[in-house]
Amino acid sequence: MHWADVEANNLLEHGNKHLISTGISPSGFIHVGSLRESITAEAVRKALEEKDADVSMIYLVDSFDPLRKRYAFLSEDYENEVGKPLSHIPCPCTEHDHYAHHFIQPFLDSLEELGVKCDIHWTHELYERGEFAETIDTVIRNTGKVIRILREVTGRDVPDNFFPYTPRCECSGCFTPTDVEILDYDYPYVTFKCPCGEEERADIRKNEGKLPWRIEWAAKWKIFGVTCEPFGKDHAAAGGSYDSGVRLAREIFDMEPPHPIAYEFIQLKGKGQMHKSSGSVVTGIDALRITPAEVLNFMILRYNPDRHIDYDPGIGILDSVDEYDRFERMYYTGECNEVEEDLLRAYCLSQPKGVRERLPVQVPYRHLVSVVQIGQDFDSILQILKRTEHMAEMEEADIDLLKQRVRCVRYWLDSFAPDMVRFSILEETPEVEIDDGQKAFLECILSEMAKIEWEGDAIHNAVYECAKGTDLGAKKGFQTLYQLLIGRRSGPRLGHFLSTMDREFVTKRIEEVLP
Repeated sequence: MHWADVEANNLLEHGNKHLISTGISPSGFIHVGSLRESITAEAVRKALEEKDADVSMIYLVDSFDPLRKRYAFLSEDYENEVGKPLSHIPCPCTEHDHYAHHFIQPFLDSLEELGVKCDIHWTHELYERGEFAETIDTVIRNTGKVIRILREVTGRDVPDNFFPYTPRCECSGCFTPTDVEILDYDYPYVTFKCPCGEEERADIRKNEGKLPWRIEWAAKWKIFGVTCEPFGKDHAAAGGSYDSGVRLAREIFDMEPPHPIAYEFIQLKGKGQMHKSSGSVVTGIDALRITPAEVLNFMILRYNPDRHIDYDPGIGILDSVDEYDRFERMYYTGECNEVEEDLLRAYCLSQPKGVRERLPVQVPYRHLVSVVQIGQDFDSILQILKRTEHMAEMEEADIDLLKQRVRCVRYWLDSFAPDMVRFSILEETPEVEIDDGQKAFLECILSEMAKIEWEGDAIHNAVYECAKGTDLGAKKGFQTLYQLLIGRRSGPRLGHFLSTMDREFVTKRIEEVLP
């Protein structure tokens, strides 16, 4: 049984109505690893929905979190913004409402494309509307119990004067430090001695302060009635934020904590763990521009959440798409073993718009990489594919899918593809010296090309036999043709590569270099 169905069954043991929560603090670039949380949540939501549960999902943008430091990708001006809420900091590009909006909006767009069905909530708006007021009041009135819980769970020396609410300084707009002097609490006002020297008061019904993040997490469970939440393994560590959240939920907010789904991180192959604060990441939107949405979903859902995923935005993308296509074919043929059944379930859960009635038209991704670099536009790409792939009649959905893959390949070639797969057809015949062995080889190729069917395997076999028959050797024969066409000694798989070009063009290029 697929892990999403296992999680759904676990939740149904506790009732039929469920709310799944996920979210992020948009302090910087949102990397592809952050997609795992939302894709995991959506898979469980979908599994519950299929079992007729009353289920919904929310995505919480922690836009009221403070900017903790000026990251390297920010200009020096942002040094003055450190300590302010992300929602109150200017947008770096000036085209969004604020800093948080700038970094999260592309990510939210990617969620929509992935088929993640959720309601978006911004925490700065929740504070503005006073939706945290009741939980803040509860926490402040139970300050002693909160201190005891944090000490017992974390093992840290939480000071006796710890106050579970952080007011904002009116003059600077920044959140006050943890050791700010609290003078009084009389609902709804917290009176405090501001670091600037003034006595101020914050109204907990407004956005004049916030809960510390550990406490805020549990407060959000209470406000929304969350029953399930995926989160990174760091939060699941002993004494971590989930453990403290469990105690706060039960002992302060009088509720059962949500069912946890702790997941391992996605690691960028060769780079280690990704983090949004570095500024040099593969973002969620990057991942969708180089990989069709259903493939990206499958790359994550095929693994149990407790397994880490190596993400390779380079040549590994080709393997990932090929693997997806293999299981797609398997789904429609029904030929699978017991182990593969879970992967076919992952395939179903990966479809943003549901599984189609018949097998979509497939084009090998590696072949498409070559064709995209030869065709000038989509129509010319389509004509090449019709000649080389013997494609069946294509429905509108197939055309849309192919257009999406063409866009993904182009973005990948421009941004992430290794140099070894990039090429361009030489417009002019290069000036090369042809020795006797190469001359005999090319003459043989011209003769064979006039006879064979113009398709990949036939061309490949003809080239191989000509090279072998003239004692040139396959390697040097292939290199000769690559040099004539792309000015390099290597390139895509030769037979299929040549089949993407017009036969007359190839023969004319060979004729032009023969003495």
